[in-house]
Amino acid sequence: MAEENKERNSLTGIVSGQAADAEGVRPAIMVAAFEGWNDAGEAASGAVRMLAKAWGARKVGRLSEDDYYDYQFSRPTVRRTPTGRSSISWPSARLSRAEIPGTGIDVLLVRGVEPTYRWKAFTAELLARAAGENVVAVLLVGALLVDVPHTRPLPASLTSDNERLRRELGAEASTYEGPTGILGVLADAATTAGLPTASIWGAVPHYVAQPPSPKAMLAIVRRLEEVLNMHLDVHELTEDADAWERGVNELAAEDPEVASYVHQLEEAQDAAELPEASGESIAREFERYLKRRNRHERGPGEP
Repeated sequence: MAEENKERNSLTGIVSGQAADAEGVRPAIMVAAFEGWNDAGEAASGAVRMLAKAWGARKVGRLSEDDYYDYQFSRPTVRRTPTGRSSISWPSARLSRAEIPGTGIDVLLVRGVEPTYRWKAFTAELLARAAGENVVAVLLVGALLVDVPHTRPLPASLTSDNERLRRELGAEASTYEGPTGILGVLADAATTAGLPTASIWGAVPHYVAQPPSPKAMLAIVRRLEEVLNMHLDVHELTEDADAWERGVNELAAEDPEVASYVHQLEEAQDAAELPEASGESIAREFERYLKRRNRHERGPGEP
């Protein structure tokens, strides 16, 4: 019974009743991440790349590069073949397909660089490709810089504007208003097209923003495991995350200001997680912190 509930409360369980299309293409869940503004520490794109590698995803296409990218901003890269011949790799959005083991459901994995131009056309082309791959649901993956301590488990939230997904997956309603990236545009377009859409957002400590960020990537992968009802071998990634945390600890130990800031973040998180914590009590604690900081900045001899 527990396994049945787990299946039903996953995105794969929700779409499992969907049939193949007229050409026999099985239903698929689109899982997309884009390097750039919504990929702090490259944690989101790294997580989707891990799915592609683990499941042996096969390439099914890419969006036309020249229509969407400024090559002076997102430059092509030169690679060498085993024979030493040069090969140009262009920034693009690459599509690959794989089966989620044990589910009978496929994923359409979308990885690439956030486009520079024509976001509406880019989104329309991507959703048209998705329709051709019988995509019946969309899962977007991003990562943001957040005021969280690197010493604690990093959160990976799940949000959706779809009432059923919120109810069955335990997703939260997004309350964000402000500038958005291609993930926000794609989420809006997919929802408008009638596709159940959810987003996973990993948190990267803002004071260690440089990639890679394996601990944030691990949190995203764990959330992907829940949402897609699958399991990945994360042994190597867990080791990388532990090594990353030890490295940041060493850097913090050499900088008293960073160490103090991390301690403040830990205290704030502990207060927020207490059962009796409320918005009012957290606000009072923050006011006390500001007073302590102001006294420190004035110095012992100042009023």
